[in-house]
Amino acid sequence: MSTRTLAVVSAGLGTPSSTRLLADRLAAATSEAVRERGDEVHVEVVELREHAHDLASMLLTGFAPPALSAAIDSVTHADAVIAVTPVFTASYSGLFKTFLDVLDPKALVGTPVLIGATAGTPRHSLVLEHAVRPIFAYLRAVVVPTAVFAAAEDWGAGDGELTDRVARAAGELADLVTGTPARRRADPADPFADTPSFDALLRR
Repeated sequence: MSTRTLAVVSAGLGTPSSTRLLADRLAAATSEAVRERGDEVHVEVVELREHAHDLASMLLTGFAPPALSAAIDSVTHADAVIAVTPVFTASYSGLFKTFLDVLDPKALVGTPVLIGATAGTPRHSLVLEHAVRPIFAYLRAVVVPTAVFAAAEDWGAGDGELTDRVARAAGELADLVTGTPARRRADPADPFADTPSFDALLRR
């Protein structure tokens, strides 16, 4: 049994924050998925709003104050990263981008990453694909296929679809971290789960 370190980066600005709420749900689901695969998890949360002034100082001076330096170390030495940003002006937040800007460009090479975003409307859901995923591709991280977006309407009693996406993404991240995929089952919510292959149809 190994202990895997999971760094959770939340770029929410409010307290409480829907961005932090999504980050916590992703972290909990990933931790559970990793344990199902036989490993333990140590979670380290980096709340970027607590480092906003230090990030500005580092951009100007090139030196990270101690608290920011510790946060950077948590992310760059983690076995996996969950990164969640709010959507501002149809893209990731400036605070989120600033944190990535101060990282060593090679610090996340090969690191499994799960990306998420929150916004007030589902119209911003493609931000993860056209803005966030390319950043981590540039940093040569290994981003899981499922990105998790949560609009305001996704929260509450009817958040079943969000729960499913969180579980799927967490499983993908756990697979990468542990190298031992859990047994796959057809998704009961997938209407095409039992669709026969084209070859099978031709043989009929």
